Amino acid sequence: MTVALLAQQSMKALSETFVALALFASVATAGGDLIAVRVGRAETVSQGTIEHAVILIDNGKIVAIGQDLPIDRGIPTIDRPNWTVMPGFVNAYSRFGLTAQGGAGSEPHKLASSEIYPRDAVFEDLLEYGYTTLGLYPPGNGIPGQAVAIRPVGDTIEELIVRDNAYLKIRLASNAGSKKMLRDGFAGVDKFDEKEAKRLEKWEKDKEKADKKKKKKSKKDDDKDEEKEDDKKKEEELGDFVPEAPKDNVLPFVQLRNGELSALFSIRTASDFIHLIDAIDEEEFTWNLRVPLRDDIDLYEVTERIGKLEKCVVVEPRLTFHPGTRRVRNLPLELAEAGAKLAFIPRSDSTRGYRDCRFNIAELLGAGLDRDVALRGMTLEPATLLGLEERIGSLDEGKDANLIFLSGDPFEGTTQIEAVMLEGRVVFGELK
Repeated sequence: MTVALLAQQSMKALSETFVALALFASVATAGGDLIAVRVGRAETVSQGTIEHAVILIDNGKIVAIGQDLPIDRGIPTIDRPNWTVMPGFVNAYSRFGLTAQGGAGSEPHKLASSEIYPRDAVFEDLLEYGYTTLGLYPPGNGIPGQAVAIRPVGDTIEELIVRDNAYLKIRLASNAGSKKMLRDGFAGVDKFDEKEAKRLEKWEKDKEKADKKKKKKSKKDDDKDEEKEDDKKKEEELGDFVPEAPKDNVLPFVQLRNGELSALFSIRTASDFIHLIDAIDEEEFTWNLRVPLRDDIDLYEVTERIGKLEKCVVVEPRLTFHPGTRRVRNLPLELAEAGAKLAFIPRSDSTRGYRDCRFNIAELLGAGLDRDVALRGMTLEPATLLGLEERIGSLDEGKDANLIFLSGDPFEGTTQIEAVMLEGRVVFGELK
């Protein structure tokens, strides 16, 4: 590395520090409900590790973060020099606390949020394991509906829900019926668009006729008042063109095409993936994958193809055996090295599964998985899958103050979660 490049990088780092200090000072002088957090280390996920980190929180949002930032006198400060802080964990694929049964048809308009009982405190049990956001998906195969992203604390549905249409869940298998269900969904959009185009064409013709008639009438000096009133009434009846709303079972596919909604395809085999690519054909929309890891899985046959697409893959942190052998495979590592993004979920959708998840991920680290991939897999990648990357998943200015306070490295077996903060409020442990 040249001296000039080193100097350039140093100046950039110094500039960023001055910007952070200026922002910190401007917010601090403004007063208000401010809290400062000072810890030994911050795992930001997006900016790497910050030693001797200071985080300023205002009204539940992070407004400044940096190394050894000054704290104005009078600002309440949480001082834990031996602790590590990181973003709250996110599970984007869960049925925790939900009990409804689903079918195997196509009901893309159904919402998982309709199952939630807001006064059930079952979600709060996950706070002590560091989970501050859950993505709850609807039950069933086929196209059972849309997932909901929630915070695990709230007395009402509105207080729990962070985003109600997080993604459309689709179970795609290696058969013609499954592929037809997906294609029929987009065919419904084509029919709707064709119908709307005809309605618009008819309206434009009627509008053109009305305009011509109006111009013709205006040239006559002997128009009667009654005729003018009749023309005015017809013009009001025509009005502006008002598009029709798609039917409930068509709207989600409209939203897929226009980017308002993403899809999460659940597959089980390499063959399922090949059939998925065939079923999608030339459709362009945002989609990701859910693949349950088992010892008999043959996903290794398509990891390179999945990686080239740069999709997010929802997996358990599990080492598996190559089918028919006792040879261990680290499929999450293989996917990550191929270019895929990982979103980790607990091995079981239970309190024990949530408790052990970070230690299960530590096993993958021991088998070669990159630490940054592991951190992102518990935070930013699942947040992105839920469409919440602008709010959660990393420690950045403007994001929700969803923080986990740990006694040490998150993947060390002896590390304890000491406290959890949700949108600036302590919801587990004690912070004074």
